[in-house]
Amino acid sequence: MQNKVENEERFFSVELKSKAHLKNVSIANGSRDNVLIEGSIGELLQATFADGIILEVVGKKGILRINLEEHEIKKTTTENQSKGKNQ
Repeated sequence: MQNKVENEERFFSVELKSKAHLKNVSIANGSRDNVLIEGSIGELLQATFADGIILEVVGKKGILRINLEEHEIKKTTTENQSKGKNQ
């Protein structure tokens, strides 16, 4: 994964120990451009930030990675809490 977030674009990867843990992969035919990927990484073992820029969620059956910095999660959580209080 890249070290810098360019143009606010986010990248992700999913690594599963077996294709049996993959529930669904749908790539639409026709005019729609949707893609759906579903599966299970199993029981949560840990969620940490690798190199300070990649959120890594590790389960017994696989790993989910996304380039997202810790301060971005805190910012979003804080913003959502503030919005909830104002409603």
